[in-house]
Amino acid sequence: MQVSVEKTSELSRKMTVSVPEAVVQEKMAERLKSLAREVKVDGFRPGKVPQHVVKKMFGDRIRGEIASELIKTTYYDALQDQDLKPVGHPLIQPLDEAEGFKYTAVFEVYPEISLEGVEQLEVVRPVATVNDSDVDAMIEKLRAQKQSWHVVDRPVQEGDRVTISFSGTSESENFTDGRVEDFQVVCGSKQMIPGFEDNLAGLVTGANKVFTLNFPEDYKNTKLAGKAAEFEVDVIKVEEPLLPEINEDFVKAYGIEDGSVESFRDDVRNSMERELEQVLHGKLKSSLMDALYEKIQLTVPNALVDMEVENLLKPYIETAKRQKMKLEDIKLPRDVFEGQAKRRVALGLILGEIIQKNAIQLDSNKVRSTIEDMAKSYERPVDVINWYYSDESRLSDVQQMVLEDQAIEWLASQAKVSDETVNFSDVMDSQQR
Repeated sequence: MQVSVEKTSELSRKMTVSVPEAVVQEKMAERLKSLAREVKVDGFRPGKVPQHVVKKMFGDRIRGEIASELIKTTYYDALQDQDLKPVGHPLIQPLDEAEGFKYTAVFEVYPEISLEGVEQLEVVRPVATVNDSDVDAMIEKLRAQKQSWHVVDRPVQEGDRVTISFSGTSESENFTDGRVEDFQVVCGSKQMIPGFEDNLAGLVTGANKVFTLNFPEDYKNTKLAGKAAEFEVDVIKVEEPLLPEINEDFVKAYGIEDGSVESFRDDVRNSMERELEQVLHGKLKSSLMDALYEKIQLTVPNALVDMEVENLLKPYIETAKRQKMKLEDIKLPRDVFEGQAKRRVALGLILGEIIQKNAIQLDSNKVRSTIEDMAKSYERPVDVINWYYSDESRLSDVQQMVLEDQAIEWLASQAKVSDETVNFSDVMDSQQR
């Protein structure tokens, strides 16, 4: 077997493999001999058909089968011989040869990755703590989630829920399909266009008001965007929010069995601290990945990018299927996902190189603690833990995540990391944006 490799681009290779005719003929002879014992040909007794007759009848088919087998057996040997690591499936093209067998295999290879400079990465690590005021604010949010509404006989104030009926016209055309009845809006929630809720302030039940506003220039209904509109509003009902007391019943509703406010605050704080730890870790990881991607310039194989684009498209395709939409109707151009796919592939290859070069071994204890942390938010944590450990593919996903985190930890230990103290609310609010 002779092998030659042509570099057609930075990562593309064209490998030519030649197999001598003697090898082909040896395999042909073995196959013809075996077939002669089995084939039935008129005029010859079973098992007595001459090989030259069998060759004339089945030679082309047998040579094709041998060609396919030679590709399977020689391709990986040729790769090993040339020390090549292909990406994806090759494009194999048999070549017409008078003697022997020859084919080309076109494929991409993994890039050479230099980790030079990873020790000079500079990143900022946000640092935050959960203060008593943060716990107070969170408890107020929990109270607001369970608030009730009570009718009041007074002018509308900010935070009130107002039930109205209204109509709107622009350029003498009604755009509310007549009149909207029993519509609820919380004053100050910015639910309506700018200025609408301001015009409700101070009104009382039974009041009628006509006012003019301009729709925003970027309003989603382009027919109304930027145009003036006249609204006529009738106030049907005014309600104020009533927050529940933080008592034993309220606390027990959140699973605190002893019903004490102190236990409730401790539970809220613990949940906030777990979430904060995850967010801060994610921000540090994101900063390190940004710095790493900028530092290590890498050409990535198109085959891997294509695969990653397909992965990014899967959720949209699944959504389209659930909504019984045709895939061609969702119109998701490849270039929308290509940049993200290239980044993911590049960082995956770089982290893989970091893990290999530094002999980073998977820490099974960290895998266990990660699964236990994920299970804490469920009613029966033990069942969740067993669910992960009972399936190799599910466990493998967590193992891969932990190994990547170990690589990030190594990267952080090598980088120049400066701490920046930030508020809990600033950190968490940035997650919502």
